Amino acid sequence: MPPKLNRRRALFVLTKIDEILSWERRTETERDTRFVELGRYLCEVRSGQYWRLENLKSFDEFLERRFPESRRKAYYLMSIHEHLPPQVRRELKEVGWTKGLELAKLARRDRQEFDCATWLHKARSLPKEQFKREVEKELTGRETEPWEIVYFKLYKSQIPVVEQAIETAALMLGSDKSRGYCLEMICADFLAGANLDNPDLLLHSIARCFGFLPAEQQQAFVAHALEKAS
Repeated sequence: MPPKLNRRRALFVLTKIDEILSWERRTETERDTRFVELGRYLCEVRSGQYWRLENLKSFDEFLERRFPESRRKAYYLMSIHEHLPPQVRRELKEVGWTKGLELAKLARRDRQEFDCATWLHKARSLPKEQFKREVEKELTGRETEPWEIVYFKLYKSQIPVVEQAIETAALMLGSDKSRGYCLEMICADFLAGANLDNPDLLLHSIARCFGFLPAEQQQAFVAHALEKAS
């Protein structure tokens, strides 16, 4: 049997839920607006070398102090400020800074030909992950494959090793690659060395790596493989 409806309590609880959600939306809007402002200030610190005021050796050392967990976010915010036109930056309070980063990727590629109106409309109307897929499709010319978020626990002593490995992979593969892609390439490299006696798994790892190569490098790889086979 359903419980007896307590209308007074129900109204109170539903009102509280609406108040909390409204507060959360206001806070996110303020946060996104301040993040845009933060990106502008960070760019100014770098260009003006303001970090010298604190007797630091470099801008990277300045970021290490302000962003001890990861400097990547600071560079993301700076990229938004550097590549998005002012009219787009003003709209980020409506779409959020994570979508702003995706817009910056397009603006960096298209420069003066960046279609602000069209992509701002998509940023407002699409959920975050769907918008990211739209941007990736535009940049790469192909549909992205299905994905899921994987959770696992790391001890604090392990985090620096994992972060350094992913950052090193990003330097080798390109800073535009996702952390998930970098982690996959690290794992593929490990499997290539550890599973020489398992040709099926080794072939799968090589095929995944091959799929991410540009067309010219794929052709060069195939030609090299055919030459070795003959």
